[in-house]
Amino acid sequence: MNVATTVRTGATIAATLYTIILLVLGLYPSQFRYLFAYIPAGIGYGVVIHDKWAWHWSGIHRFTDRPWVTGTWRVILSPSPDSHIPEGGNRGPITAYMTIEQTFWSLHATLRTKESASHSSNATVSSPENSGSAEIEFLYANTPRVKHQYRSPRHEGTCRIAVTGLKPQTATGHYYTSRYTAGDMDFTLLNRSVTYGTFIQAQAADAEHTAD
Repeated sequence: MNVATTVRTGATIAATLYTIILLVLGLYPSQFRYLFAYIPAGIGYGVVIHDKWAWHWSGIHRFTDRPWVTGTWRVILSPSPDSHIPEGGNRGPITAYMTIEQTFWSLHATLRTKESASHSSNATVSSPENSGSAEIEFLYANTPRVKHQYRSPRHEGTCRIAVTGLKPQTATGHYYTSRYTAGDMDFTLLNRSVTYGTFIQAQAADAEHTAD
């Protein structure tokens, strides 16, 4: 369980138990004199609502100062000429799709190509104050489809993405892998959906996709 999930779960449990205790004691919120006793419970539920949804609502987003990048992105991968790509490997450019699931305190990215899928861990979002830009960094583990593993084994890597604005539509980035490969990444937001489970599903939603 990650930190964000722990915070949300703890806040929900604490607020619910506190509310139940007040009701058992006969302190009902309909009675004005007891209304303030429910403020701690309201704060607990408020923490959950803020983390999941409210932080990027209009009117609140400019104060949280964190880019909202939830959705599915088309990513063009351009491997460096110096990358150690095995014989028969794709030297690019490569079309991929990244699905990002984000709350205020957490971010998870899944990158899919025709041959493999990568899942992020230890993601961070850093936004220098009043800069209008942010950097997203994470580690990832890549698992190729079985039929490609003879030339493209499982590996790990890092990814860094630069975005501008609170609701960016495009972004740029870099990746580095444990297989001594690296490259550039160019992002275009397709939509806010996070439900595509395969490369083919995401590609079908991309009206401008190009076949590799």
